[in-house]
Amino acid sequence: MFTGLHEIDWASMTHAYGPATEVPDLLRGLASDDPREREAAADGMYGAVHHQGDVYDSTLACIPFLFELVTDGGVQDRGVIVGLLASIGGMDIGGDDLEGDKTDLPDAEEAEWRANYAMAHAAVRAGADIFLALLTDPDPDVRREVPPVLTAWPDHAARTFAVLRERLPAEPDFEARMAVVEAVSTLALRIPELSGTVGGWLAGLAAAHQDPALRLAALAQVARCAPGALPADIAAAVCALLAAMQPGPDPATEPEASPAAPSGFIGEPGQLGNPRESPAHAGSGAGVLWAGDLLRTLQSALGDRTGDRASILADQLRSAHRDRRIDAVWMTGGLLRGWRGQYEELVELVGQQLSDPEPRLTAAAASVLEDLDTLAGPAADALARCLDDAPRSSEPGPRALPPWVRQWPDGRPTLGPAPKSLARLGDRRVLPALAWALEQPEPPRDIAHAIGALGEPGTSLVPLLRRRLREAPLDERLYDRCDPLLSAVAALAGYADAAAPAVPEVLRILRNAPAGHREWTLLTAARALGRIGPAALEAVPDLTVLLEDPSHCTAIAAASALWRIEPGTGADAVLPVLQRHIAGPVRSARAAVQAIAELGPAAVSARPRLRGLLTVSDPWLRLDAAVALWRVTGDCTAAVPVLRASWRENAHSRRDVARCAAQMGPAAAGLGPLLARELAAARRHNHAEGGYGGHDIAADLRLLEYCRDALSRLGGPGV
Repeated sequence: MFTGLHEIDWASMTHAYGPATEVPDLLRGLASDDPREREAAADGMYGAVHHQGDVYDSTLACIPFLFELVTDGGVQDRGVIVGLLASIGGMDIGGDDLEGDKTDLPDAEEAEWRANYAMAHAAVRAGADIFLALLTDPDPDVRREVPPVLTAWPDHAARTFAVLRERLPAEPDFEARMAVVEAVSTLALRIPELSGTVGGWLAGLAAAHQDPALRLAALAQVARCAPGALPADIAAAVCALLAAMQPGPDPATEPEASPAAPSGFIGEPGQLGNPRESPAHAGSGAGVLWAGDLLRTLQSALGDRTGDRASILADQLRSAHRDRRIDAVWMTGGLLRGWRGQYEELVELVGQQLSDPEPRLTAAAASVLEDLDTLAGPAADALARCLDDAPRSSEPGPRALPPWVRQWPDGRPTLGPAPKSLARLGDRRVLPALAWALEQPEPPRDIAHAIGALGEPGTSLVPLLRRRLREAPLDERLYDRCDPLLSAVAALAGYADAAAPAVPEVLRILRNAPAGHREWTLLTAARALGRIGPAALEAVPDLTVLLEDPSHCTAIAAASALWRIEPGTGADAVLPVLQRHIAGPVRSARAAVQAIAELGPAAVSARPRLRGLLTVSDPWLRLDAAVALWRVTGDCTAAVPVLRASWRENAHSRRDVARCAAQMGPAAAGLGPLLARELAAARRHNHAEGGYGGHDIAADLRLLEYCRDALSRLGGPGV
């Protein structure tokens, strides 16, 4: 083994961190009898020689030696080496040949990178016969890694399918069988001509195989590569198979066996090839531990078939087994975040989990409900009961019951999921929790959002907000203490002048802003006074002084507040300030343009400046300018094309576009088809694979409201 290893000038080669002098030791480490040395060597290969998927000259030089290692039956952990070879050759599952992009490199470096990648791809593909032979290797870890590699030969796809199909009945290892089924599906995705044949074979497995776990895996892969071959009642079929995969003892008695939220969880199903916990044994019993992984794969593959997906999850949320309910709760969160639909039953079932004695299940349910906005309505009573039983304050953790307030070790506190959810539902039962949180030395930083969402019931908190503002020490931590309080006052200002009595307390903060965070303190206080409006007349002298503040944001906020307090009389004073800041940084320019839009026709002299912004490079500033131009001039001719382009180019701008279209009325007729298509779409406009935000559902719900409103004003279907 390793013939010629020392004849290579490794010092002249490189990896991610410089000369590749230690590569021979890493290769020998992969063959070590010591598991710690093997692990360290694998880490070194991935961390330096194949760093983040890159291919260096030293990576290329390793390929022959890696093939020697995988064909030597005396080497342990050869499955790791198969995976490393697959990754170097761009053949790991889910990847495409020659994937990746290095367009940020100079031309010469990019050309070298592409050449290295092409050579690595060719060198690994040249070992096709080696990989085929490894399908029958005595080591199951090796056999589990081989099937996805074989999908990288599109010119031999039919042969690969035949080999894998023949291998399946003889394969004794459960995970290796799963890998074969998924690899066959991947072949069909890469070679569409195979989808009919592959789909039929997988459908046959799903209907006739004796192992319910393998049948479920086959169904998931049919949905992935040949959805037309699915049975008519896919939900019933899946639920029957899950019922046949009987779990063992309830994980409530075995805490380490039950899954908590995955790290960086987004609720989206993963790939079959990455099990949460790989069973160490073969046989159909291993399928019980794979139930969640198989279901995640199926949920992902079913995509827009939200009715089927919801039916399957509802079945699992009723399971007697907590492990399955925890999985189903997280998958329900992924479904609701990504797809629109009727989910009342699912939400109610998630709410029922809040009363379970298993804290991980309670925490999972509370976390999912936290992000549902008004969709959490069917769980309102369950949330209220949870709030009554919840601890007042605690640090977050997988076994921590959801508290009223989360105490973060390295940051400011935030509201717990139950108070947030109830506040967004406008439910008065949350008031005691919000009042308690406001009484704390440091109020939760997000409490203003909850109070604003609560609406009119939140006005009963104004006396408490005033007292906290009045008692706040005027020191360097004034902003940290008062920003949530000032924002809450602003959030309540729209309810029959409920916040007007707080003007003296807000002015106290404005007049005593400390040097630390001065800009942000003034900004928040000015916004609160502006939201209060004419009742804040006594603030005019203080705000007028701030028009000349060196901070762009402070001056713009003061100008906007002055206009709200004295509409129609302050345009001559504030418009020059706002126009001056249009030429500032993008953040300042956007704030100034948005403030000009509030002035409406009183800002007509800004028309030339606004028209000039319709072609700037920043897409958000272009959109702001179009909206402002329409509000100032009433002319939609220039604005509508910008709105239409923004809708198509930036999905996250659609809410602003639809809201403006609703205000325009018939003049926005050109946007009607876009609005109607949005209402008919199954997926949320801001759904992104691999990530999510806590306000994604709320933003999508507002978009749908604006679309309906706009279409009704256009004479279209307001549905």
